[in-house]
Amino acid sequence: MQPMNIPDQYLPCKEVLMTYANGSARKVYYSDWEVPYPEGLLIVSRTDLHGVITHANNAFVELSGYSRDELIGASHYVLRHPDMPKRVFADLWQTIHAGETWYGYVKNLRKDGAYYWVYATVVPNVRNGAVVGYTSVRRQPARARIEEVVSVYRDWVTEERAAR
Repeated sequence: MQPMNIPDQYLPCKEVLMTYANGSARKVYYSDWEVPYPEGLLIVSRTDLHGVITHANNAFVELSGYSRDELIGASHYVLRHPDMPKRVFADLWQTIHAGETWYGYVKNLRKDGAYYWVYATVVPNVRNGAVVGYTSVRRQPARARIEEVVSVYRDWVTEERAAR
């Protein structure tokens, strides 16, 4: 994965060390610059059982700012924005591991440090009775709903940071 390259228009940016459930960590840079979700676009990706990306459609490549080669084989957490509470992803994994469909609002981090919001639907991929991976379809979220979850997410992230 190439290092983040923050365009001047997105400066100033913040820096944080992100630690993930698998124990890995990486330094990310992010800004307060929102890239609007293009109307009518659907982002589709597939992952293996561990969240490693195995498919990325053109919309995913375009909106994430990563090349397809950078996305395929990378963990989906490369898109995790520091403003996203860990409990959202814990709920996602618990839901899909139970064989159910998960729905939720996610603030994704682009490669260039900007962000975009999505309304995500994640479903288990079942072949011959066994889950072999997951498919995520993201669509344009309702702005009013984003405004509702921002304050909830901010409170959750604050609680998580205070608990460390």
